[in-house]
Amino acid sequence: MNQSDTIFALSSGATPSGVAVVRLSGPDAFTAGRTLTSFPPGRAMALRSIRRRNGELIDKGLVLSFPGPASFTGEDCLEFQLHGGRAVVAALQSELLALGLRPAEAGEFTQRAFNNGKMDLVEVEGLGDLISAETEMQRRLAIEQSAGGLSRQYGEWAERLTRCRALIEAELDFADEDDIPGSVSDQVWRQVEAIQRQVSGQILATEKAGAVRDGFKVVIAGPPNAGKSSFLNAISKRDVAIVTDIAGTTRDILHVDLDLDGFLVRFYDTAGLRETTDIIEREGVRRARQAIAEADLVLHLTEIDSQAQQSLDLASDIPILHVGTKKDKGASADRSFDLLISTKTGEGLDDLRQAILARVRDNWAAVSASGAGRLRHLAHLQRASHFMAEALSGAELDLRAESLRLAAEELGRITGRVDVEDLLDVIFSEFCIGK
Repeated sequence: MNQSDTIFALSSGATPSGVAVVRLSGPDAFTAGRTLTSFPPGRAMALRSIRRRNGELIDKGLVLSFPGPASFTGEDCLEFQLHGGRAVVAALQSELLALGLRPAEAGEFTQRAFNNGKMDLVEVEGLGDLISAETEMQRRLAIEQSAGGLSRQYGEWAERLTRCRALIEAELDFADEDDIPGSVSDQVWRQVEAIQRQVSGQILATEKAGAVRDGFKVVIAGPPNAGKSSFLNAISKRDVAIVTDIAGTTRDILHVDLDLDGFLVRFYDTAGLRETTDIIEREGVRRARQAIAEADLVLHLTEIDSQAQQSLDLASDIPILHVGTKKDKGASADRSFDLLISTKTGEGLDDLRQAILARVRDNWAAVSASGAGRLRHLAHLQRASHFMAEALSGAELDLRAESLRLAAEELGRITGRVDVEDLLDVIFSEFCIGK
């Protein structure tokens, strides 16, 4: 990507459409625009005829100018709002190519905004999440990140660590001077401990944020014929899975994504857990156990009057709901279940839905309390916490100061303040053309 080029792209999505927005950015944006039409200077909009260089009319539409640096990219930007026909857009793009402009690459507008200091990496990632958000909670999480609140938090921690380090180095360099305020232990280490606690909370929120951004994973597990596929069909209100009385019908993992009260919840129906000599079913059981190990919540479904006892061998941090099924058969529950349901009559399904939502909301509460970034942020936060622990360990003062420097540097890498060149192509390639 050459920053000196002037680029253009259709930013409003595929044609045909009611309106098509073609965006230009770069040093020659206004020169190219004036070749095709006239427009008012300085962040204004006007209805204009847009013509080829030979005077032939392309379309009538709105033209908006955004002089840099007060624009999205920080460069001179121009937008054409045309009728969204394919031929109209193609004609304008053909003229722009002839004028020496080039089509933008995916994410190039946003990368220019980053390069020109209009956004940092955390805000860039939040914008990408906002574009791809499908549920209300994904939108809220993305808005919070793209608005810069999380960046300010990371920046504040880094600045406080830098001040702490400055006090330590002042004590090292000017230990004999009378105007060095107080002792390091009084002024610095309590503050570092406080920052480390806040970073630890951020680590937890970021771990849980994946379930909001990527979907809360609910795995339906249990023995064959426990009603797992029937429950998946009932919760999704359509026939996703084949339901029969034959044990072992489900061999592979089936899943459906649902928007439950603004949260993306992914339900996974798995093969019945049992010992089997069937090679295909055995692979299905293996995949089921793998999905269970990666779940945010496991629904352990068992027929109410079944005598079989089954252990899922779950890790201690994976929550589980024990659900008794086929309540419509009238059997009494002779062992402990969290909930009883019948997919045939619908009894208990709403209670189970609310129980699932309660777990999802608990997860959201941890995230929304402090805001949360992406998985990329997690490694830097963990390393920053590690370096702060080193600084608090009681080693030589100069080594502790170096640990604080490294902790602040890790926080800076999250926002792109230091050493992030290797991340840029990966991050911006996730954007669509025109953004």
